[in-house]
Parts: sequence; C-alpha cells; structure tokens
Amino acid sequence: MSYFSQLQSISTSVCQGNVTIRPKDGKRLEHTGIKVQFIGSIEMFFDRGNHYEFLSLVQELAAPGELQHPQTFEFNFKNVEKQYESYNGINVKLRYYVRVTVSRRMADVIREKDIWVYSYRVVPDINSSIKMDVGIEDCLHIEFEYSKSKYHLKDVIVGRIYFLLVRLKIKHMELSIIRRETTGAAPNQYNESETLVRFEVGNHGRLPSRGETIPIRLFLGGFDLTPTFRDVNKKFSTRYYLSLVLIDEDSGAAGSGNPRRHRPAGNKDDSHRPPATVQA
Repeated sequence: MSYFSQLQSISTSVCQGNVTIRPKDGKRLEHTGIKVQFIGSIEMFFDRGNHYEFLSLVQELAAPGELQHPQTFEFNFKNVEKQYESYNGINVKLRYYVRVTVSRRMADVIREKDIWVYSYRVVPDINSSIKMDVGIEDCLHIEFEYSKSKYHLKDVIVGRIYFLLVRLKIKHMELSIIRRETTGAAPNQYNESETLVRFEVGNHGRLPSRGETIPIRLFLGGFDLTPTFRDVNKKFSTRYYLSLVLIDEDSGAAGSGNPRRHRPAGNKDDSHRPPATVQA
C-alpha cells in the first residue's frame, strides 16, 4: 500500500487537505477503518519516547471495509486553535502534523505529514530603549544603549557604545547574538546556549579612547531567529541576548549580555579579569 497526503490550505483556524490510499499491485486492502488526526505535540530530545500532546483532533475517513483501487479522502479541520508557533530547537521540538491511520487486523499502517505554524502578533504599544553600564573597577567603564527592547525578526538593532573610562589596551570588541533555551522543570531542567552570529565592532586596529562613541547597526533579517518563547505549555522557554565582549592585550575580557525579545553586573577587580556579565 502506498500513501500520499496533500495539505491544501493552512490558516489560523483551518487545516484541510486530502489523503490518497493506493493498494499495492492491484491487491485488495482489507481494513477496520481509516482515520485522520491533527496533532500538536512537544518532544523533548533528552526524553525520547515521551511526547506531550497539547492538541488532538480526529476525523473518521472510512468505515471498515476493503479497497481495490486508489481512493482519495478529503478532510477539513475547522476552528483549530494553534496557540503556539512551531519550533525546532536544541533540546525540544514543537510540531503540528497530520497523521493518517489505516487500521488492520495485523499491524496498522501510519503515515505523518508535518506542517509549520507561524503566529503573527500585534506590535507592542510600549517599546522602551535600554541603557546600561558595565565595567571593571578603575580600569574600564562603558555605557551602551539600544533604541528599543523588542524587535521583529526582520528588524534592525540600532545602538551605541560610549567609553567613559579606558585604562586597558583593548585589542578588539565582539558583538554576538546568543539564543538560550531552557527545557523541563526543576530539578530536571536543561539550559543550552548557542551563538548565532559573532562579529567585530569598532575601528579595526585602533584602540577606543575616553569619550569615544561607537555606533551599532545590526540587521536581523539574515539570521536564523525565532520569536521569544516564554514557558510554552510549561515545557520550555527561549530567549535571545546581545553579548558585547571586549578583549584586551592580556586576553582578559569584559562583557555584557543583554536579552532581546524577538517577534514570531557587576564590577569586579581581578587579576585574571573573567568576563563581567550584565543581564536585564
């Protein structure tokens, strides 16, 4: 038996399509019923075998009987509430799919077809700027500012870095976008981070001086971003951070990690100078 499923239209409330069942080599296919399901589930990669279904709808396509020739069945799931956006992360996957089951006395025949769901949200009325300080006591003090705190996936991050105190020989500066994914619940909670992009900022080969301002302009359209997810079905969260790291000639580092919402401190005097991280 061969199987083919075609989804004809996907919207915020409707999922419809057709399924074609083809008996192999012209043989009869006896079955005890054919059904189609629309399922939304969350799969944890560290907990394989356990899928958490938050949506499950079913329609009967055929009563028990037999098929001798290819036959096409139409399905239409109306008023489907797709409350979450599809997501494929490091340790978790949120997926929607259509499953067709041909029940038989022996083994059932099951086929699945994934669909991808996008969620479009209203632009927030309040989108304030972010302004923060970071530094190393008596060595470095910088102020950075971003024009807003929430961005859509094709937006442009505009900001600046202002040097209030510079007593280090800074070799170069890096700006990174970091995605941090949290899955599970305490005490079995996992945190994973990945750097999506890293590039050097400032004037190459020239050290910044006191009172200098370096502009930041970062176009998000070329990166693999998703919306920010917060406690989705009490299973996972995903947040984004802008990380600014300054490396001096002694390989010490001072950094700032600043979370960003996408639509989808400390000061320490230490001879080894580990990264000083700021989060908001």
